Amino acid sequence: MLAANYSTLRSNLKDYCDRVYDENEIVLVTRKEEKNVVLMSLEKYNQLEKELKNAKYVAKIERGFAQIKNGRGIVHELIEE
Repeated sequence: MLAANYSTLRSNLKDYCDRVYDENEIVLVTRKEEKNVVLMSLEKYNQLEKELKNAKYVAKIERGFAQIKNGRGIVHELIEE
């Protein structure tokens, strides 16, 4: 991960964008007296979003298994069409 202050990033935006895309780099943008932000490629962002959704899905399945194990499962008939 790279870190750059806002002014440096703004002066060299193309170079930082190229590194983010070409080298799969993530850039932490520090801003004086403001909240920091992160610059990353769309591909990396989509990958992180997918991983987050998968983690939430797995957690939901694990909660369901825990409920079944504790006797709180509900049996349903399978509906065939």
